[in-house]
Amino acid sequence: MYYDYRPMGQRMIELRLDARSGLPTYLQIVQQVKHALRLGLLVPGDQMPTIRELVASLAINPNTVLKAYRDLEREGLIGGRPGQGTFVLQSLPGASHDDLAEMRTALRRWFTRARELGLDEESLVALFSTTLRQHQKEAA
Repeated sequence: MYYDYRPMGQRMIELRLDARSGLPTYLQIVQQVKHALRLGLLVPGDQMPTIRELVASLAINPNTVLKAYRDLEREGLIGGRPGQGTFVLQSLPGASHDDLAEMRTALRRWFTRARELGLDEESLVALFSTTLRQHQKEAA
């Protein structure tokens, strides 16, 4: 299940739920919002989807969304404005937008080459994960 959220004139965030991940739904929402903050897909001032919107589109319990939003509020990342909604309050540290754009371009080339070699999504994930773990061991 996913929710493609694009408030009028603002950035887009796409929330995807994976029942096979073993991760609770509320944590999947928290992690995805944090990823969007790190990547600049959400910035301070952006409005978050309403609880009602997420419940309807993802077919989940309202308490699940409330729990995710409460966790994000406790961390000071989002906050509610009475009568207006919930908004992003701060970003997370990360690379600059230009650096991220450069990395996305390089990744797209990598994905294109992998597809040319006949690798499917599962193979791509396995290759990436294994290489990342190797890199982390070498860097330690």
